[in-house]
Amino acid sequence: MGNAINAPTMNAPSKALVYARVSSKEQEKEGFSIAAQLKLLQGYAITNRFIVASEFVDIETAKESGRTNFEAMLHYLRTHPTVRAVLVEKTDRLYRNLKDWVRLDELDIEIHLVKEGVILSRDSRSSEKFVHGIKVLMAKNYIDNLSEEARKGMQEKAEQGIWPTIAPLGYLNVAGPDGKKIIIPDPKNAPIIAHMFGWYVSGTLSIAELADKARSAGLVYGKSGAAVPRSVVHGILRNPLYAGDILWKEQFFPGKHKALVSRALWDRVQGVMDGRNASAKRKGKREFAFAGVVKCGHCGCAMVGEMKKRKYVYYHCTGWKGKCPEPYVREEAIAEEFAKQLEKLRFGDSVREWIKKALTESHGDQTKEHTEAIARFQAEHTRLQSRIDAAYVDSLDGHINKATFKDLSNSWRKEQTRILDEIALHQVADQCYLDVGVRLIDVAANAPRLFTQKDPVEKRRLLNFVISNSTWKNGTLTAKWRQPFDLLAETAALAAAENARGDENSARCMVWLPGPDSNQRPTG
Repeated sequence: MGNAINAPTMNAPSKALVYARVSSKEQEKEGFSIAAQLKLLQGYAITNRFIVASEFVDIETAKESGRTNFEAMLHYLRTHPTVRAVLVEKTDRLYRNLKDWVRLDELDIEIHLVKEGVILSRDSRSSEKFVHGIKVLMAKNYIDNLSEEARKGMQEKAEQGIWPTIAPLGYLNVAGPDGKKIIIPDPKNAPIIAHMFGWYVSGTLSIAELADKARSAGLVYGKSGAAVPRSVVHGILRNPLYAGDILWKEQFFPGKHKALVSRALWDRVQGVMDGRNASAKRKGKREFAFAGVVKCGHCGCAMVGEMKKRKYVYYHCTGWKGKCPEPYVREEAIAEEFAKQLEKLRFGDSVREWIKKALTESHGDQTKEHTEAIARFQAEHTRLQSRIDAAYVDSLDGHINKATFKDLSNSWRKEQTRILDEIALHQVADQCYLDVGVRLIDVAANAPRLFTQKDPVEKRRLLNFVISNSTWKNGTLTAKWRQPFDLLAETAALAAAENARGDENSARCMVWLPGPDSNQRPTG
């Protein structure tokens, strides 16, 4: 990309941190090598005249923020102002969630993505930063895809009659004869739960009374020993699992586990519960568009919605930290201010096409990166095939026995399979970055219109996508854009200002093209 990876060397070496990560202990065991990452980064440091001040290694998931040594690295950067560079193999080694990206960005450091050939800093082109933001979003999407695959596996288990996740109260997770996890009745809680259905079917006990009776009989959580609340008791009575069926994703499957009550008894209990519910009219749930989106600017507590006169929605501070001076505010007033914020993302078609062009030009470097990576992997695949062929000849000549050849060839073929997967990822990722970037630009340009047209749930979803946090104080909304939408908002603002002066090109150039020193890095 715009910042060449071989940055000009300075008279005095700069200080840098090295960060390496694998996503699980299993990957570390299978050779997704921390050692290889460190060797690469140490060599890069020597070539580019960096002094490695410290190394940080994590062997855990990046799906959630809070990685142990990632946190230690952030602390080090905050307390050592002369260390302003981090060396890492590639984007998804550094972070796979948006929160960690923002926290690093706020430190005003250089990030050297060695395998990607990119240096990110305050002076980087906006197109570089934008593509980097796409990579972070796609890395998060990778985690989401893993979660989706896990959900598919759970669905398959449910269809086979096996409870797919943590055993509910009254059951225990154990390994079955075939090694698959199954559930069996918990000797302590299962008899109590069976009695609960019998106690309730008489119709003489409320849920609260049944919960008290069950607790008196000894119903507690297995590990903590904590009392079971009435909401859980209500859920137990509604769960067909206790009658031998599995309800998963709104589908019923016959379970292979042992039922605690008969289906006839379970059906009778449902009848009692339905009869009681029918006597009271259920009120429809009112969705509040800005629930969880806005915080009070006075005290930082959440702003929550409340219906007044069955017609008007007002928001107010929860006052969780004490009495708050922020007055109630109509939902329409907050909506109007959010609409004004989203207008800051609006830019004309000419600006949109200019940004897409800049992104496409920047994407050319991405294409080169992926092409070179594919070539490296193909060469490695060929090298491994040569090893397999040579070992086969050695086995025919009697230089190695058949068992040794089998072990070696299986290991090399396994590595070849991994390499083919890597090649496929690079082939798909090349165009994908550009496609996602163009879609983000279109979302930003259409955000004001989408906001006014959507229902409360979709309004909230859109705001959470483009805005990281917002506060309401004395009638004023303060909102912070998520990256990379902050770059688009800056572009729109500068383009509007320049257009007002009759110059429609300089603003876009200032934001998206590199300055004269953009390839230089500060000394440590």
